[in-house]
Amino acid sequence: MKEIGELQLPDDVRYAEDHEWARSEDEKTRVGISDYAQDQLGDIVYVELPQVGDTFDKGEEFGTVESVKAVAEFYMPIGGEILAVNTALEGSPELVNKSPYGDGWLIEVKPADSAELDTLMTRDVYLETLKGIE
Repeated sequence: MKEIGELQLPDDVRYAEDHEWARSEDEKTRVGISDYAQDQLGDIVYVELPQVGDTFDKGEEFGTVESVKAVAEFYMPIGGEILAVNTALEGSPELVNKSPYGDGWLIEVKPADSAELDTLMTRDVYLETLKGIE
């Protein structure tokens, strides 16, 4: 397990309480799980994602992940329509461990309300939250 100071926590994404992240890219928002979440899960062996066109509300479950340690759910950090899923994870779920903010992204969403992104935590607030967990 990584120490808090060893975690990758980019400041160009916003973080949810359930350890998902969201990065706005033009008209879409890319979503994944944080370095903390992937580290807690351990080696990821399977990822189940929604279908393109599905819609979800903020906080709603949109998928699951299986690791050698546990099965966990993914929750929407913002509401919206699924524009894309990371199909590379079907054959290489370990990308979530290796590159949680890059090649290991989960979904791309067309936000229902772009203001929801502003309700998520900045890097500094998320870091303080993590320090409170440890």
